[in-house]
Amino acid sequence: MKRLILFSFLLILFNACKKEQGCTDPLATNYNSEAEEDDGSCVYANNPGSVSSIVNYTTSDGLLDNFVECIAVDINDNIWFGTSIGIQMFDGADWTTYTTINGLVADNVKMIATANNGDIWIGTDFGVSQFDGVNWINYDNTNGLVSNQVKSIDEDVNGGIWVGTNQGVSHFDGITWVSYSSDLHWSGVNASSFDSNGDKWFASPLGGITHFDGAIFTSYDESNGLLSQYVTDIVVDNHDNKWIGTSDGMSVLDASNASFTQHTMMYIMPPPDTLNPVVNIEIDSWGRIWTSIYVGYLAQGAVAYWDGSIWQDFDISDGLAGPNIKELAIDSDNNIWIATSTGVSNIIIE
Repeated sequence: MKRLILFSFLLILFNACKKEQGCTDPLATNYNSEAEEDDGSCVYANNPGSVSSIVNYTTSDGLLDNFVECIAVDINDNIWFGTSIGIQMFDGADWTTYTTINGLVADNVKMIATANNGDIWIGTDFGVSQFDGVNWINYDNTNGLVSNQVKSIDEDVNGGIWVGTNQGVSHFDGITWVSYSSDLHWSGVNASSFDSNGDKWFASPLGGITHFDGAIFTSYDESNGLLSQYVTDIVVDNHDNKWIGTSDGMSVLDASNASFTQHTMMYIMPPPDTLNPVVNIEIDSWGRIWTSIYVGYLAQGAVAYWDGSIWQDFDISDGLAGPNIKELAIDSDNNIWIATSTGVSNIIIE
């Protein structure tokens, strides 16, 4: 009888200590956020494509300027490039340039975003322009923005436009502007993203991230587990994980906002240089996380994606136009468009 009791006790103790198994990959359709150990059961919606080739574009191909500051893809798969001398649209065959002569608020463009209604939003140090293909409307701190120095432009699921600036963020619902600043970090907002509840997540260049549920602002920084206070981008995936780019790599805050996991070596460099400062983050239709990385003091950069288990990277040795990666964007065929200081690269996925 004593042996039976002892065996039962040990069995209970074993089950209590046993880690919960399941699919631990956030990219899988059966991702289990409570699983502590992967059991190999992950299922994916379809098979992600692989890299077929890389095509580069420079001024010799029609690009307005080789130093491309920002890049975006519109609903018709036109590619938009922002430079210090205006913006340009590439439809796959022809190049169209727009400057202040056409109505742009300023030629030195820092940010481009494309809306689901087809509008193009262009951010500068002198405000923001809204372009519907025919008409231009410019906004600054006299008619809507909290500040003229635009750092980011993002669209929520309702079509609202969130313009991050060096003094906070301004929201445009199509009619009215509302700005937030006092509850955010003093360094402003350089990225916005939105979870399945409609909550807003803001990145600050010097102050971590802030969660806004419509009533309460909650900040997360190094004291909570974030890799670094110096945040460059934030993207919420389909499972409500928050992928946060920082100067030291990427932090992922889980759906319950309780714990962080870290990615610090997306782009492998020769020792002892392992620092991976993130420039920006995008997600393709397969749910893969793509990020651009640039290490300024080494003048080395790359693009990398997370396949659920390892990071795959691409740099100039693979054919990219240059190492100084400024931004990346993804078209409807999951091709990756990369803006650099020496031209544009298109990683073709098949």
